[in-house]
Amino acid sequence: MHIDLYVALAGLIVGFAVGLTGMGGGALMTPILVLLFGIAPLAAVSSDLVASLFMKPIGAAVHAGRGTVRWNLAGWLALGSVPSAFLGVLFLKSIGSGARVQTVVSVALGAVLLVAVAALLVKMYLDHRNGTGAGVDEKLLIKKAPTLAIGASIGFIVGITSVGSGTLVIILLLFLYPRLRGSQMVGTDLAQAIPMVGSAALAHIIFGDFKLGLTLSILIGSIPGVLIGASVSSYAPTAFLRGALAAVLLVSGLKLVNVPTLGIGIVLLACIVVLGAAWIYVRASGRTLREISGELPVPVAHPEPTLQTAGSLSEA
Repeated sequence: MHIDLYVALAGLIVGFAVGLTGMGGGALMTPILVLLFGIAPLAAVSSDLVASLFMKPIGAAVHAGRGTVRWNLAGWLALGSVPSAFLGVLFLKSIGSGARVQTVVSVALGAVLLVAVAALLVKMYLDHRNGTGAGVDEKLLIKKAPTLAIGASIGFIVGITSVGSGTLVIILLLFLYPRLRGSQMVGTDLAQAIPMVGSAALAHIIFGDFKLGLTLSILIGSIPGVLIGASVSSYAPTAFLRGALAAVLLVSGLKLVNVPTLGIGIVLLACIVVLGAAWIYVRASGRTLREISGELPVPVAHPEPTLQTAGSLSEA
């Protein structure tokens, strides 16, 4: 068993980003393992899933303590996701082994990353437009068939790619249950993800390419990273960071689906231009990024009444 300190450092950075922004760790860690460290896609997925099995309960416990887990909704999601996550790994097993399965995992991972970027941008737009969501009734009416379908589809994707829990689940819940608060969506997803990731991790240990040293290397860095990121999340503007991370996921997804280097370079340049323009706009507007993104209320100026205004009030 070999502990890779460079992978641990990557885990620290990814864990910090997850704790700071709430983005799913699999969407960041798995492509880093594949693209930067040259880990075989199946081994990256297997090891990252087992690492996630130790990470999910930490976040779920925090949300359970705050009362932001809708257990009935989590149960219906898990009812669909747990068996389909195991089936996703069996699907990989049925393909065979060697280069063919690695190619399938790599392309599937890239495609899911691109979908995750689109979902993240949609969520950021809706958050900016709507602000803080309205609360829900105490008795949440569960839409059983669509909820099961969400759980089953995400579980299958997670079994193949280790990506999907987090951004994809939350954006789907946002459309299916628009009156569910954001904190409840995150807490519910984390709770249902524990048995789902457990199912996928067990299948990958049996049928996949699980490497204990790689998993421990991820955990050594990611656990303190998540704790540090979560501790400073309330003080940091996350909108710009999420935009930058979305750009990283976009480039990673394009690379994994074998887009030519020239095309990736053009996309990366466009992302830099857009992020730079957004930064300049924020600076020129005189508002902070947290106010622009709706994380903080925009201060309203209350000018002192003029003499004319004071006279008009006295006449009234």
